[in-house]
Amino acid sequence: MSEAYLILENGSVFKGKSFGYDGEAIGELVFSTSMTGYMEALSDPAYHGQILLQTFPLIGNYGAIHEDFGPGTAHLKAYIVRDWCQEPSNFRSEGNLDSFLREKKIPGLFGIDTRKLTREIREHGVMNAKVSKKSELSKDEWATLRNTKITDAIKAVSVADGKWEIENGKSGKHVAVWDFGGAHKAVKWLEAHGCHATVMPFDATADQLLEKKPDGIVLSGGPGDPAENVQIIEQIKKLCGKNVPMLGLDLGHQMLALANGAKTEKLHFGHRGANQAVKEVCSTRAFVTTQNHGYAVNVGSLPENAIMSFVNVNDGTCEGIEYKNIPAFSIQFAPDEEIFNKFKTIMEGGCPNASE
Repeated sequence: MSEAYLILENGSVFKGKSFGYDGEAIGELVFSTSMTGYMEALSDPAYHGQILLQTFPLIGNYGAIHEDFGPGTAHLKAYIVRDWCQEPSNFRSEGNLDSFLREKKIPGLFGIDTRKLTREIREHGVMNAKVSKKSELSKDEWATLRNTKITDAIKAVSVADGKWEIENGKSGKHVAVWDFGGAHKAVKWLEAHGCHATVMPFDATADQLLEKKPDGIVLSGGPGDPAENVQIIEQIKKLCGKNVPMLGLDLGHQMLALANGAKTEKLHFGHRGANQAVKEVCSTRAFVTTQNHGYAVNVGSLPENAIMSFVNVNDGTCEGIEYKNIPAFSIQFAPDEEIFNKFKTIMEGGCPNASE
């Protein structure tokens, strides 16, 4: 294991050691506060183009489990941990994290002060960084580092071979899942509740979704700046005028809000982890949720037909919206049983607004 460096856009340099794939990488540096779930994080399309830092100090102790990695490929640029476990202990383990990162061609960096690095991101915000074999960069390398941007993120992670269907539960509700990268998670959730899902690619039109005659439409999660997807937002606007039940998840939540006239904003360092606290606005209930996003719907921009249903306990940002004039609602976190039951109620002709 050779020495390697993490060079931040603001000039800070962190010295560590390399593991995993032998290579360099540039990406947007973000952190996750999850204590477990590193296999799921490595395959999460919402990390497309990013370098992921785990704040929990020990990663890899239950090994590499391909089933938990999920379908598709790795989407993040590089992986940073304080310590990685070289001798995992778990009856499901199929190898160690180092070998897995090599297989997926993900450069890794360990042995740095991840606590100090996390504080730097919290203070200065997310920024570009480079996993490098040398501690200093040339003028051209600095320009490349600072000018690197994540573009066409949805196109890079959405289904590439057109629509596909999940046969399980065909007697249940038929849901069209619009794939912006996170369709597999949505399908797994719907399948567990007996639904028949048809997955549509990111460049599908409103008419193509409606041709499937779905009982409801799920706008999936995914990576990137929601406001960048102008054509998709225009198609969502058309769906909003067709009285079809809709549920927006993560990126889908943000684009549904944009389609209804709201605005989005980039967060200082985002919400990433399995311990994000949100509060239901119409009650005193609070929830610990799983999240992975760097943008949020601007609370002050919500149109008259929108009601904020959930708020982030830490920073007051919008975590959920209900719409008064259309059968739709959305959330900024991983759905649970209660969310499905609410979506099912809407598909059966019930009222989407819990306050009515």
